[in-house]
Amino acid sequence: MERRAPDDAAAAELSAAAPPFVWPNGAFFWPIAFTVVMLDLVTKAIAAYALVPEHIPHPVVGETVRLTLVYNPGAAFGIHVGDYSRVVFSVLTLAALGILWRLFRGTRRGDRTRVLALALVTAGAVGNLIDRLRSSRGVVDFIDIGSRDWRWPTFNVADIAVTTGAVLLAVVLWREDRESARQIPASVPSDAPPSEDVRPVLVEHGGTV
Repeated sequence: MERRAPDDAAAAELSAAAPPFVWPNGAFFWPIAFTVVMLDLVTKAIAAYALVPEHIPHPVVGETVRLTLVYNPGAAFGIHVGDYSRVVFSVLTLAALGILWRLFRGTRRGDRTRVLALALVTAGAVGNLIDRLRSSRGVVDFIDIGSRDWRWPTFNVADIAVTTGAVLLAVVLWREDRESARQIPASVPSDAPPSEDVRPVLVEHGGTV
């Protein structure tokens, strides 16, 4: 039988004991976020050029899916707070990005689901923030779905990313809370029997203590 050299044997043992390589979260986060932001900006630019004038529907799948150019000064799905919508939602977006960054920094390495959720929400927020900062008219919305009698508020790729990522992040955080609750040791019941048998002790004078 061929004998291994000591150095080879030690290297083999170290290789077997070493944990598998896990890519940094940034290697997964940044490509997704960049791709979504670029997809959002490109589709908005195409919509702003090809769908003019505003509010004229262009059917794609009958009345169910249409492309309609709308400038939204508020938030996703037409939410707005009057004349100050641009400033208010820009500030809120910056605050949200700070929270998302902290969540990303606190994400366990290799937690792909949580990283994906954070990347989607971050990219959607950045895409709409760019629109608000570069144009006083507001965010470009163009995806129009519904029926003849009912229409969902017009939205864009960034809105899809924010909504999808937020739902996914909520599920991830819920699972993390549930796992944390399972790891908490169960408290000892108040009616549990004492660990030692405690009985009155007779003393010399016949009393008890």
